Amino acid sequence: MKELMNEDDVTCALFRIAHQIIERNKNPNDICLVGIWTRGVPIAQRLAYNIKKISMAEIPVGKLDITNFRDDLVNTQNQKKDKTEILFSIVGKTVILVDDVFFTGRTARAALDALISHGRPAQVQYAALVDRGHIEFPIKATFIGKNIPSSLSEEVIVHLKELDGETNVTIQ
Repeated sequence: MKELMNEDDVTCALFRIAHQIIERNKNPNDICLVGIWTRGVPIAQRLAYNIKKISMAEIPVGKLDITNFRDDLVNTQNQKKDKTEILFSIVGKTVILVDDVFFTGRTARAALDALISHGRPAQVQYAALVDRGHIEFPIKATFIGKNIPSSLSEEVIVHLKELDGETNVTIQ
């Protein structure tokens, strides 16, 4: 296992993404962040905190469970309880979906399907801490903290203090 990003690297990458979000979206009142379970949620919360530090704007943060929208679930009888918590309207808003690792695009596709079931946003953008390549769908992340080329046999793992007790990105 090799560490690719330490806690300071992750913090810097999330501040950079926060600045990019502000630059691209001139009116912060029109945006909201929706973290994809599991690690996308604390990343979205960190981004909202960073945006507030930079622009003083309070950005709402939601949680999106994509389990029932994944294309690898073959039996819909086994659908699980949806843990989505979006306590604000996304209609007409710019929704920024937030995830830890952008890989094949399948999570992004499932997240789009899950999100649309909650209303029709004006626009959807996608932020990920890491892009590791190997895209399988014509979907591209809007904001990336770090590009980490990897082989299909490698695994990129994001650890976050909120969930794992430490923050870093490793590859194995």
